[in-house]
Amino acid sequence: MASGGSATADWYRTFGTVDAPGSSDCYAEWALGVARDPELIRLIDELPHTKRQPLLLFAAARFLGADVSPYPQFRNFLESHWSEVTRTVLSRATQTNEVGRCATLLPSLGLIASQEERPLALIEVGASAGLALFPDKYRYEFDAGTQVARLSPTGPGASLANSPLLRCATAGPVPLPPQLPTVVWRAGIDLNPLDVRNPDDVAWLEALVWPEQEFRRERLHQAIAIAQLEPPLLLAGHLNEQLQTLVDQAPADAALVVFHSAVMGYLSSRERAQFQAIMANLTARGSHWLSNEGNTVIEQEDGSSVVPSIDEARLKGRFLVSHNSEPVAIAGPHGQSLEWL
Repeated sequence: MASGGSATADWYRTFGTVDAPGSSDCYAEWALGVARDPELIRLIDELPHTKRQPLLLFAAARFLGADVSPYPQFRNFLESHWSEVTRTVLSRATQTNEVGRCATLLPSLGLIASQEERPLALIEVGASAGLALFPDKYRYEFDAGTQVARLSPTGPGASLANSPLLRCATAGPVPLPPQLPTVVWRAGIDLNPLDVRNPDDVAWLEALVWPEQEFRRERLHQAIAIAQLEPPLLLAGHLNEQLQTLVDQAPADAALVVFHSAVMGYLSSRERAQFQAIMANLTARGSHWLSNEGNTVIEQEDGSSVVPSIDEARLKGRFLVSHNSEPVAIAGPHGQSLEWL
């Protein structure tokens, strides 16, 4: 990997040519503009390595009032608000709480519930505001070519009209469950948990939604409304230090599932190895581990890969879903697609 400004410029160029196109024309233009802007690259390189990522910079600017606009206007905003943008970047993280990812985890959750023949207890590491802890509260529409399968919450308190609808295109023999699994306990860990009752935290979650993706913003609001009725248990701290605390609190009569999405890229290779050792111990004792990760979430300074078990070219900006370290599917980063392996 190149060093200095060229590495950061390459990061933004890749985001503008690979990640953003098809999802946000605005972010694609901004990223390519930054990549060609040596003065801005120099400023970004003054930030810690894990604070230089495109999504974090763009969200911080939009959180502070930057409009969806051509790059020159965005560049002027950064120039006049750089100190505030820097403070926001240093105090916040890309805690995108994308509920759409529940669609790509649901088949695995359904299989676990079916195999265990008991309800689930969920622990999410890197939980943000904990919105992905409510897979049993959302509606789903799985499209496999000409066939569409729909799943909805049932029982007392199920409100179909106000529950977000998560649409997912499928390929391969995706094992769709006949009904949503029952979740009896849910908890999460985050370095800085976001509170769905705090307006600033909600505003930050909104800023993390990419421009032009109004459907994601709408379902975020719907998911927040659900979480506000029963806020999940969220612990502040490092996942490697807090996970056992939650494991000890999980009900013994439920099948325990520890899961995460787009989290491992924020850990060093040493921290990832430690987490993998913790999870190997838990799965050996009967717990389940669901991982939904890409290997280019954040470029690691040591050059390490988050997902070494599959060719990066095959992922092509998508995520790998694994159950107890075994790859089971390739998923769209926002839950929009699921290809069963």
